[in-house]
Amino acid sequence: MKMISLFAGVGGIDIGFSNAGDFETVYANEVDKNARKTYTANFGDTLLDGNDIRNVQTSKLPNADIVLAGFPCQPFSIAGYRKGLEDERGDLFFEALRIIKAVKPGIVFLENVKNLVTHDHGNTFKVIREFLVHSGYYIKWKVLNSKDYGNIPQNRERIYIVGFTNIDAYEQFEFPEKIPLTTKLSEVIKFNDIVDRKYYYTEEKQTFYPELKEAMTSQDTVYQWRRQYVRENKSGVVPTLTANMGTGGHNVPLILTDSQEIRKLTPRETFNVQGYPQNYTLPDDEANGPLYKQAGNSVSIPVITRIAEQILKVSASSNIKNKLPQTNDKFAILKTTMIGRMEGSSYPIDFFNSTEEAKNYIDNSKKLSNLELYTDEEFFNVVNKNKQSTFMTIIG
Repeated sequence: MKMISLFAGVGGIDIGFSNAGDFETVYANEVDKNARKTYTANFGDTLLDGNDIRNVQTSKLPNADIVLAGFPCQPFSIAGYRKGLEDERGDLFFEALRIIKAVKPGIVFLENVKNLVTHDHGNTFKVIREFLVHSGYYIKWKVLNSKDYGNIPQNRERIYIVGFTNIDAYEQFEFPEKIPLTTKLSEVIKFNDIVDRKYYYTEEKQTFYPELKEAMTSQDTVYQWRRQYVRENKSGVVPTLTANMGTGGHNVPLILTDSQEIRKLTPRETFNVQGYPQNYTLPDDEANGPLYKQAGNSVSIPVITRIAEQILKVSASSNIKNKLPQTNDKFAILKTTMIGRMEGSSYPIDFFNSTEEAKNYIDNSKKLSNLELYTDEEFFNVVNKNKQSTFMTIIG
């Protein structure tokens, strides 16, 4: 199955899919020069397009079965001040949608931060969901934590959105079930290794070292300096890796080594914590700051692999290449089911020439008689109260 990888970063989603089986990346786009260097070191330079996605000409893209888009998470995260689609980077989703509508893949896969589903009272994700479904995709989404779904000792919650043009594949697809966390911190962090002294915290270099020394007493957990205090991760896993690990001290995961010294994770360890293979290359001439950023912006590969395995399973028994409908200037009735805020599904019931035509269809359809037609306010109430609900909306 041929894949187009947008906002490819350092290739984590690509690796996750290829680990699952019969998937092959045929085009990748990434604008960040440092991420491109790491991607090229591992995948070569034949796949990668370094143009701004706004300048990508869809007529020159190869055919593909799947479009992957780990579109930038900063606009929807705390680190990006929750600006959402008002942030100029928010338009990058619509650039991804432009490419999706041009390529018309049978499957789309999107990944973003958990906050996407609640940002702006749910309006940001509402817009993204409705545009995808109005384009003809049957979508399911769920927030998964790496420690629960990837056997990776990191507390990392992300939303995953999977869309199909084929309703049979959509109906058969299920996100993976929870699995036990058996991977130990010592399998991804080298507590006994002696690393470069620049990673160690000392009384001479850090004014807050006495607070660290007093609080950091265990190797069964990971710590952080949070500006004014030491934070211990109570669940015994690595806290969520962030893109700014290399630009300040307050988000850097800290450990107590076998020699009872305090140090931060090395870049290689942060990639380990995301599930990257040991043979994955980190360029020797790359500064640590960009490497930390790349790891923090990346994905937990084992979670991606488990989702990709589910996609492969339903694709084997379905025709994934159904054509997208022509929906320009059309209105759609959407059916949406939300299992609280963090899981749900949505698909187009049908398309119409006007809202009046859509409402008339609802009034005369027995199969829709038990569904309520929600206003925006009623939808936002579902999100705000974390309710379970199945409903219709009209969009166009």
